[in-house]
Amino acid sequence: MTQTHCGFVAVVGRPNVGKSTLVNSIMGTKVSIVTAKPQTTRHRILAVHTSGDNQLVFVDTPGLHRKAGKAMNRLMNRAATNALLDADLVLFVTEAGRWTDEDGDVLKRLRSSGAPVIALLNKVDLVRPKERLLEEIAAVTKRYDFVDILPVSARKRDNLDALLDLIPAHLPESPFLFPTEMQTDRSAAFQAAEVIREKLTKSLHQELPYGLTVQVERYDIEDDRITINAIVWVERDSQKGIVVGKGGSVLKRVGKAARLELKQRSGTPVHLELWVKVRDNWADSEKDLIQLGYESP
Repeated sequence: MTQTHCGFVAVVGRPNVGKSTLVNSIMGTKVSIVTAKPQTTRHRILAVHTSGDNQLVFVDTPGLHRKAGKAMNRLMNRAATNALLDADLVLFVTEAGRWTDEDGDVLKRLRSSGAPVIALLNKVDLVRPKERLLEEIAAVTKRYDFVDILPVSARKRDNLDALLDLIPAHLPESPFLFPTEMQTDRSAAFQAAEVIREKLTKSLHQELPYGLTVQVERYDIEDDRITINAIVWVERDSQKGIVVGKGGSVLKRVGKAARLELKQRSGTPVHLELWVKVRDNWADSEKDLIQLGYESP
């Protein structure tokens, strides 16, 4: 009987180093939303990669960050920390050519996890001159007893096949935990809410994206059409006008972009309705966060 390997691979790092881009590139589809703004990923998301005798369960986590003033930031840090506790293997993602104090903070957490760690130097396509990469690898080698160090480009998929070859040796012999056709543990409604939030984040500037979240109230499939009703929650009345835009322009633009992506992903026509509502300081209330779908610690 063929022995299978299966285990949890936590993808951790400071905000905006390319963790979600890495997971999406490995999966060949968008499992986690991606924007240029730090802390886009707010939830622990599983991405299930099954190939041959191996099932790799990637755990995409929020970026571990120092400033955890609001309840939402604390929940995000806890989600990432809890993923470390359950991991059979950790992928520590850093940005090639750029080491920060926040990278050092994440590394301190890894020391207590007990799991083997592979260091990934992401965005190597941006390193100039290429000789600098050898210096970077040498510097990383001194920081921790990594089981491997691999330069990658998540965006260009450079070296990802080599990474997939390395991982199974660090996972336990185990039956598969998920159906072979499954790609994520998140529902279609959750994914729709995330796509809407992604489009909002890309359309809005400065700090506003951190003060909003999206809650899908209705997700129905009938008569070969998907109907989605969603609420965009903001923290203050002044934010509501910005999200709606003059004459509803921003909300219309966001709704159209989200609807088109959801239609493309599902292959089904999508009817999307959005409302903007105010819930005072929702991001600093653990009760509100849990009601809005954020995980309890």
